[in-house]
Amino acid sequence: MNFDEYCQQKAAPPGSSTYYALRQAPAASQPRLTALFALRREFEETVKEVSDPAIGRTKLAWWQNELGALASGSPTHPVSKALAASLPDAKSEYPALQTLLRGFEMDLDQARYLDYPNLRRYVQAVGGTFAALVARAASNEAATATEAPAWSAPLGEALLLAQLVVETGNDARRGRIYIPIDEMQRFNVTAADLINRKYTDAFTELMRFETKRARDALHAALAAVPGRERRAQRTLLAQGALASALLDEIERDGYHVLHQRIALTPIRKLWIAWRAK
Repeated sequence: MNFDEYCQQKAAPPGSSTYYALRQAPAASQPRLTALFALRREFEETVKEVSDPAIGRTKLAWWQNELGALASGSPTHPVSKALAASLPDAKSEYPALQTLLRGFEMDLDQARYLDYPNLRRYVQAVGGTFAALVARAASNEAATATEAPAWSAPLGEALLLAQLVVETGNDARRGRIYIPIDEMQRFNVTAADLINRKYTDAFTELMRFETKRARDALHAALAAVPGRERRAQRTLLAQGALASALLDEIERDGYHVLHQRIALTPIRKLWIAWRAK
């Protein structure tokens, strides 16, 4: 298996939302975009699929060294080799990649957030940083390097907010709750309610609030993508359209996200991603 095949399997297995979003990108940019999504998946697995935080920190430390190796032109991991081969200037993205890694490291430092401003620091570091990386990798315009964060970071934050709604139950079972504590208190929902999959009217109202925030953020961010960028940025646009459709599906299902992961069918994903523009 070569590094491009590894990245494809890691980031975008057939039928996944990422698979359909990446297929909307121009062919020339697909390898580097796939490598970026694979790197994010590597970071995510490191912090969310290990039971021992010490092991997670050891793995993140390894990735810190590997990012340095990528910047210096001597990567060893299949994903970083793919990035070295496909990114025009991997060294220039080193600071952003470090920020992304530090964002995921926050998952090893805390499992709860007191309020939304605290949660947003995580959302900005993980969601906003990653979307800016994707935007720069997708664009052929030099100006995008400096202008992209202004519109792509808010879109990345909105995408992560939507993901947190979708993964509410899965995250709770792993001991992580991304709904701010003060908002849970406002709606009279406890951590035990989430962990024990307890559906109540209060939980429904809480999830309606969380879903609306994510949906409003998505709509505003998608509308802000510059017209000259929309063709090159079809992967991000497709992700936004897919996330918005999934939030609608969750709402129609009555926010039953604690015992299941609600998903769109592959044919719907294909249609929604293809229409995104």
